[in-house]
Amino acid sequence: MSQIENIAKEASEIIKKYDADYIEAHFEESTSSHISYRGKKLDSVDSSRSIGGNIRAKVKGGWGFTSFNNLGDLPARIEQAISQAKLISQGDIELTPAEPVVDKVILDADKNPFKVPLSEKKELAREYNDIIRQTPGLQTSVVSYGDSVKKTIFINSIGSFISQERADITIYLMAVATDGKEVQQSSISIGSRGDFSRVKTLHSQVKEMADKSVELLAAPQAKGGEYTVVLDPVLAGVFVHEAFGHLSEADFVYENENLRRIMTLGKEFGTKELNIVDGAAVPSLRGSFKYDDEGTPATKTYLIREGKLNGRLHSRETAAKMGEQPTGNARSISYRFPPIVRMTNTYIEPGTTTFEEMIADIKEGIYAKNWYGGTTSMEMFTFSAGEAYMIRNGKIAEMIRPIVLTGNVFETLKNIDAIGNDLDMNEGGGCGKGGQSPLPVSNGSPHIRIRHCLVGGA
Repeated sequence: MSQIENIAKEASEIIKKYDADYIEAHFEESTSSHISYRGKKLDSVDSSRSIGGNIRAKVKGGWGFTSFNNLGDLPARIEQAISQAKLISQGDIELTPAEPVVDKVILDADKNPFKVPLSEKKELAREYNDIIRQTPGLQTSVVSYGDSVKKTIFINSIGSFISQERADITIYLMAVATDGKEVQQSSISIGSRGDFSRVKTLHSQVKEMADKSVELLAAPQAKGGEYTVVLDPVLAGVFVHEAFGHLSEADFVYENENLRRIMTLGKEFGTKELNIVDGAAVPSLRGSFKYDDEGTPATKTYLIREGKLNGRLHSRETAAKMGEQPTGNARSISYRFPPIVRMTNTYIEPGTTTFEEMIADIKEGIYAKNWYGGTTSMEMFTFSAGEAYMIRNGKIAEMIRPIVLTGNVFETLKNIDAIGNDLDMNEGGGCGKGGQSPLPVSNGSPHIRIRHCLVGGA
């Protein structure tokens, strides 16, 4: 039995003795490694192990929270959380009712990245960096590999005891090219739930990425204006995550009166073919899990169903506030933070249109792929595509410089008039919110076509 299992069993008995409306505890032990190259230089090779826990206590209208690395003296930790809760207690906080859960989720033996020697991971990163560096016209390169294996135990005062193991792998590669006057870049971001084979055969993709950054130096810039734009699954997935997914997080909705008026269940946001989903119950993706960090079972939530707003993402607290059901979206990046409402796997469900059909009747438009930046402010968004091509008379034509897409998310959703049959999920990168980053998520979409999209040159 591991150290945190012994501590968790002790804590599960202790918390029942305290005078609080509700108490929960998280205990965690994790191992991670990281390798990075910047240009010719091997920037870092490291591995680390951490162990710690937290206590969260609810007393009437207040939450108390404390995290710690030393797992000793649990009574003092619990008393500290309760004392904090009492200091800010005003009114009352309700939680949706929950049944106690006792379960154990074990890591698949073949999904443990620490079965691969650190030296092999370093050699792979070096191979990818060499491919980038050997490309004529390259100014610099970035290769960043990271992995982790984590075991968490969640307990609460109603009798839950949930042990979960998970593994995570990410790799980010970037090539920066220059001709002395201009600078262009291209990048790849890949992730997996511990499957090392997903990242060890990217040699041809890395070469294509490096070549692309050089080709962009000679590419023309699109004339700004309104176009019919086709987004590839990566950029469309980022759009649905950043521009719409965050607006569906119930803590954000509940706290914003204007957004509550806009995000009314049943309101029409698109055609009947438009379905947007978030759910950790979708298996084998970086945002997948069996229970969230409040012990709520994972679900699959339709945010938009047949074009109408159908649901939103909840913790037990936000669900109670809004008279809805929890969706299993209370998450934290580690024991150092309390759980907040976060996305998991967010995507547009596939339609019936082929890519060829989607572009066939476009006289002049733009095909936008990948991404490397963007901002959102309420319903307004700005995204930079990582790669773009003109569409002329129904065919993909010349490469152009990366473009910037701007607009209102609700108007843009209504302007989606074709949804592809080729759903693909992007598992690279991570999500940030409330100082907690990067949280493992995935997002995706089939190709989508958007009419009347405002485009500016990058």
